[in-house]
Amino acid sequence: MHWQTRRFRIDLSRPKVMGIVNVTPDSFSDGGRHDDDRTAIAHCERLVAEGADILDIGGESTRPGAPRVDADSEWARIVKVLAAAVTLGVPVSVDTCKPEVMRHALDAGADIINDVQALQLRGALAAVAGSGAGVCLMHMRGEPASMMDLAVYGDVVVEVGAFLGQRAQAARDAGIPADCIALDPGYGFAKTAEHNLQLLAGQQRLTELGYPLLVGWSRKRTLGDITGRPVDQRLPASLAAALRAVSAGANVIRVHDVAATVDALKVWAAVDAATIPATE
Repeated sequence: MHWQTRRFRIDLSRPKVMGIVNVTPDSFSDGGRHDDDRTAIAHCERLVAEGADILDIGGESTRPGAPRVDADSEWARIVKVLAAAVTLGVPVSVDTCKPEVMRHALDAGADIINDVQALQLRGALAAVAGSGAGVCLMHMRGEPASMMDLAVYGDVVVEVGAFLGQRAQAARDAGIPADCIALDPGYGFAKTAEHNLQLLAGQQRLTELGYPLLVGWSRKRTLGDITGRPVDQRLPASLAAALRAVSAGANVIRVHDVAATVDALKVWAAVDAATIPATE
């Protein structure tokens, strides 16, 4: 399996690590740490040095309850960071739901559009179609400010799968090639801790849709609910969730802690490749 983007055909024969670059003052985990151009660009460089296969740059927080940011402000936050990131030799994703920001990002050389709204906003499909960019379509209900009020499901795996399948078909109908599409179950978005765990337990069923899966468990609230740890102490839990997601078919892992995740996946791959000696 592969994921086609504008400049790169990403080989998914092994799981890939997407490094998070939040150029925001209010993201749930690292808001404010990289919200100026200099520190954000240095963070991009550090993540690539640590082994990130993809960079994901965002200028608007999507944490529960996050306020909206207008398109001009969002673009102003990321424009210089994106210009530097596209020179680093890896695919660069821009995390946005706004068609205006998508168009600016693609004009500036972005390889992937990562949309928590799954290209549902008016003009979003048209902004990407014909660009040759990869897209990631995520499951979420409502908007970050209200999404947890909509966390009601009969069967979360079935309902998430149905939504993602519908959005993938909408993208294809708009002219986006199938091999440019990846899907994200949206862990933590309009889902309770119980829903997140049920979705992870049934995640393998989402691979039946036939598209790469991109997942993000890094430092999420559900991990804090399970462990009792604050957000800055959730690395072991994040690694456990990432490996469980890989075992259930995830192709791309979106993380804050790139070096640790790369090491964990190297061990996973080494064990997976090991041969068991024959016994007489």
